[in-house]
Amino acid sequence: MPGFGNDFETEALPGALPQGMNSPQKCNYGLYGEQLSGTAFTAPSHQNERTWCYRIRPSVKHTHRFEKIDLPYWKSAPHIDPDVVSLGQYRWDAVSHSSEKLDWLSGMRTMTTAGDVNTQVGMASHIYLVTESMQDAYFYSADSELLIVPQEGKLRFCTELGVIDLEPQEIAIIPRGLVYRVELIDGPARGFVCENYGQKFDLPSRGPIGANCMANRRDFKTPIAAYEDKEVPSTVTVKWCGQFHQTKIGHSPLDVVAWHGNYAPVKYDLKTYCPVGAILFDHPDPSIFTVLTAPSGVEGTANIDFVLFRERWMVAENTFRPPWYHKNVMSELMGNIYGQYDAKPQGFVPGGMSLHNMMLPHGPDRNAFEGASNADLKAVKLENTMSFMFETRFPQHLTKFAASEAPLQDDYIDCWGDLEKKFDGSPGVK
Repeated sequence: MPGFGNDFETEALPGALPQGMNSPQKCNYGLYGEQLSGTAFTAPSHQNERTWCYRIRPSVKHTHRFEKIDLPYWKSAPHIDPDVVSLGQYRWDAVSHSSEKLDWLSGMRTMTTAGDVNTQVGMASHIYLVTESMQDAYFYSADSELLIVPQEGKLRFCTELGVIDLEPQEIAIIPRGLVYRVELIDGPARGFVCENYGQKFDLPSRGPIGANCMANRRDFKTPIAAYEDKEVPSTVTVKWCGQFHQTKIGHSPLDVVAWHGNYAPVKYDLKTYCPVGAILFDHPDPSIFTVLTAPSGVEGTANIDFVLFRERWMVAENTFRPPWYHKNVMSELMGNIYGQYDAKPQGFVPGGMSLHNMMLPHGPDRNAFEGASNADLKAVKLENTMSFMFETRFPQHLTKFAASEAPLQDDYIDCWGDLEKKFDGSPGVK
């Protein structure tokens, strides 16, 4: 079903969805009516999100006594290791697959955390490595919504509200509180996850750009209803306040036969993102490439921005076209989906990541600077490139995994070492 933030309705059996009301005395097919609220009941109408589900069992039957479990590589903020230095410019090669059997939960590797999961601000960034499907096992996060960016392999997200198949050059958002199982379709699979503790992702305001371009609502897709009626021993894992708890039940919790509402998972094809940019001179701020934004309490300053750098034409005259050198109040974690990034043509590999924390200077390396400074400024199309950025107003703290186990490029800081002093104070010299 197309649309972002739409009010959808869908049923897997005819007549399963009540019409004209939400909570009939008796639902058809012997179903239970249940509401999943993604916002406070009293949130403004344009922000209020909820979905009515008509299911085989109410959700209280999908949990029993909880037992705390440990997922040692999945961390939540605040997570500050006193032995890890987060101040610096960092870059990593792609995290390699191993012979270890990993599913969606055991294969999650936290790279950075920011903010505080308990006060519902900030984020965490992760790499996922998946080599096998979850077997009669299910998960939901009470802490966060997950923005998933595949880089390799294909996954299937079997959720309470329907099925999403996801592959590289697509993204998906799984809302807070939604139960799902992840299956491996084509693997091994690797990708990136932004765990959003704060307000939900939304489309950015386009301002003077107007009604079109960037990410358009019609290109987001929400699944139709699909249910499982299976009575088999199953486990449900819940992430709550940064801790993981597991409960055992005797059936599949994916038993929603019909639903209607605007709180639902969604996928988006990044190839439909329509970038805009300068068509005469100068280089706009990278915020021009924002796909999704999660607002904070500070107007115009995001809890998280998801920014996409994809194929596009460069036409600006008398302009240094790559990203300029800068320091920023935002912390920028980048990932490479495929190809080369124009500001760092060497070393930023597909599957790799980089981190430029708040108020730390960064910009093009020498080769990128010299090439852009001396190029013939004809129209050039950037091809074979798709990178992204998770940007937040909070400092991002490295985990021990990011600092000591992930393939950190120790020489990354040296990429600016051979930038030359070119200053000449002689009159008339440019």
